[in-house]
Amino acid sequence: MPEITMPRLSDTMEEGTLIEWLVADGATVALGEVIAQIESDKANMPLEAWAEGTIRLLADPGMTLPVGARLAWIGDDGPPVAPVGPDSSRGERQAEPSVPAPAGAADASAAGRPRAKASPLARRLAAEHGIDLSTLAGTGPGRRITREDVERSVAERAAPSIPDAGTRVDRDGSGPEPAAAAGGSSVVALGRVQQTIARRMAESRATVPDFEVEIDVELDAAAALRESIAAIDGAVKPSVNDMIVRACALALRRYPRLNGSYRDEALVLHDDVNVGVAVAVPDALLVPVVTHADRRSLAEITTETRRLSDRARRGELTAAELSGGTFTVSNLGMFGVFAVTSIINRPQAAILGVGAIRDEVRRRDGELVDVSLCRLRLACDHRVVYGAEAAEFLSYVASLLERPPALLV
Repeated sequence: MPEITMPRLSDTMEEGTLIEWLVADGATVALGEVIAQIESDKANMPLEAWAEGTIRLLADPGMTLPVGARLAWIGDDGPPVAPVGPDSSRGERQAEPSVPAPAGAADASAAGRPRAKASPLARRLAAEHGIDLSTLAGTGPGRRITREDVERSVAERAAPSIPDAGTRVDRDGSGPEPAAAAGGSSVVALGRVQQTIARRMAESRATVPDFEVEIDVELDAAAALRESIAAIDGAVKPSVNDMIVRACALALRRYPRLNGSYRDEALVLHDDVNVGVAVAVPDALLVPVVTHADRRSLAEITTETRRLSDRARRGELTAAELSGGTFTVSNLGMFGVFAVTSIINRPQAAILGVGAIRDEVRRRDGELVDVSLCRLRLACDHRVVYGAEAAEFLSYVASLLERPPALLV
């Protein structure tokens, strides 16, 4: 294939930014040679040549383009259409899928005003949410309103209204007054990955009817098992989080709805159990995926999570390592917080927040005993999972952790 286009580097990626070309225009490239760096919604990744021959560069570094947009042409005959300027195919956004606008679409044209420039998909979403397109500022080519513009408006509508940092509301309710300046402020521009995280989390909060269940798990038996494994020559000592990933993988096999997704008013049950493990990196959060986690032993999961975490911190994760997750585990216990309320990573149906291990005293058989506890908090999409099933799932995860030899089966 002589045409090089913007690749889909993750299952959530809709557009990417061309960071830099690593080859010169007119150079000869080999099949599989790294020719550019692309920034997706999750990380920076290399772009390899899909063919060999002379390369003609059609897009400039810094351009943000939709998946499928032309970036370069490889071949001696040259591209069928050469770029001639900013309005040419060089950097042009491809049209979004044509979707008929439903009757009564929220559009300024209905009131006799000029019809807003918007993609068909943006018009449909605006009609579904009752948004007047004339009130939106388009960010697409020629100020065209895109789907992202409408989704951003939906998220802003759902966000609670709070006074600005520089505004004070009078106690008598008479209205806001300018607050006294408390010093200078600085504005920090967000990178593309940070912007994507912010947008997706806002959209999740605005569109997913979530609920939470939680449980305290005793981890004394799990700690003893970890030490027993560490005493074996050549064995890799699992972390508590590795044991939680293993327990979740087994539970997802038993409770498949937690491994599902809500899509187009239907429930999708995934055959593969792929558990994402949240990893904090500077100014971002990445979720590499342990694929087929239900088929992996505890030792295999331990090795894989360490490999993925190391690659995440070095910025070396590939698209495949970030894609396909069906469930996520987010552990902040290492920072000493006892409970974590996580935001569901759409289109997944659930995410598990893991808190710190703490020592408490419990009464058992009439005696007070010291125990190590960890709080697990499960957030679920109520369109996919109901409360009873979520509680059963979490209880089963807890039972596996409190009887950890089951994790070795």
